[in-house]
Amino acid sequence: MRAPYALLRAALAGVLLTGAAVVSAGCAAQEKPTLVVLGPWTDGEEKPFEATLAKIGERTGRHYAYEGTRSLRETLVAQLRTDAPPDVAILNGTGELAEYALDGDARPLPPEVEVKAIGPWAPRIAVPDIDGDMDVHAYWVPVRVDLKSIVWSKAGEADADDGEAVWCLGMASGATSGWPGTDWIEDLLLQRHGYETYERWATGKQPWDRGPVKQAWQEWAAVLATDDRSNALDSLTTDFESLGSNRYGLLNGKDCTREHQGSFIRRHYGLDVTPAPTSDFVAGLPADQNVFEVSGDMAAVFKPSDAAWELLLELTSPRAQADWVEAAAPAERPNFPSGAAGITGATGTSAATGPSAAVLRMFNGADQICFDASDAMPSTLRGAFQRAVLEFLEKPQDAAALDDLLGQLEAERMLQRRAGAFVLDDLCEKPSGGAPSG
Repeated sequence: MRAPYALLRAALAGVLLTGAAVVSAGCAAQEKPTLVVLGPWTDGEEKPFEATLAKIGERTGRHYAYEGTRSLRETLVAQLRTDAPPDVAILNGTGELAEYALDGDARPLPPEVEVKAIGPWAPRIAVPDIDGDMDVHAYWVPVRVDLKSIVWSKAGEADADDGEAVWCLGMASGATSGWPGTDWIEDLLLQRHGYETYERWATGKQPWDRGPVKQAWQEWAAVLATDDRSNALDSLTTDFESLGSNRYGLLNGKDCTREHQGSFIRRHYGLDVTPAPTSDFVAGLPADQNVFEVSGDMAAVFKPSDAAWELLLELTSPRAQADWVEAAAPAERPNFPSGAAGITGATGTSAATGPSAAVLRMFNGADQICFDASDAMPSTLRGAFQRAVLEFLEKPQDAAALDDLLGQLEAERMLQRRAGAFVLDDLCEKPSGGAPSG
């Protein structure tokens, strides 16, 4: 009669041991939690970055989960409201990032990470501490960058006076529709009036309704006047890169010959499409400025931990950059703040050819590079700028309508200045060149 009790005790012991194993496994999982990275890459564009995170994980022993979305601001705001932010978020707007820093959501970089805050993508900003004193820190680091102020065309199209040219225009981009038009205004102002005027305007010190800013809008209207009148209106519903039916790149359509777009667009084209400075294509722009607008994807920590800071150091390291280059297709290989960093992969061989090499030459040879003006503005002004572009394109030759739009933008600028929302000062620098440290 004792055997059944022995069997019962053995069974109970097995259950307890199994439970202990589950608890032990749970503790082990807690020791290496998954770090969540929120970012802008989707629809296959995220795969090289995910491969890079996997390589980093092999070195650090940590687990990383990437969440991609085209609605970054909306997603991050919702997560912050529910007190469930990602560990790290990769955003493209320094103005938006500055707001998160002022609100205490984005955390200041520790000294060992702050050295990776390369300008003009990651300026140091002043944020009041709990005593009201101003502390100056960097709050984000650039992990990849793109060159703007360039026009893409097929062979034989590099002639500013060619009356047969048609500009590719696509303004549709989800919640942020209109930004390809803000790029036009920013670039024309930069090329015509130089980087110092551009910087004053982007940081809230230059009026919208007169002077250089108004002239930039008028110059864009003159460019649009060389096209069919329906081109501007059609752009409101034309996606900035998609042609539909899994086809991409506006130059791959049949209705346009030149595209004003950042260097990221090269992933949709072959070697027959080449980049050149905007001044080569817009008649009358000075050819001696040698200044370029740039954009970037910047990483900030929203849930601080040693693992999060470690990830920022990894993402900005030459080793991770080489991994990213190796994981990407030739036309999708990223550029990095040093300019030269994107040229070679882990094998040390050249990874930049054709259009990619041309982009790097312009980047490294620039006298000044200036961060995207609208991306540096307070988010409300940035949104108003994008909406104004869409309204402008409905009737770009209507001078009275333009005056009304610029009056509204000037009122918004003044409102944001009174609120102290402009916190960035330095948006233009000489390219750093060379390989990054670390």
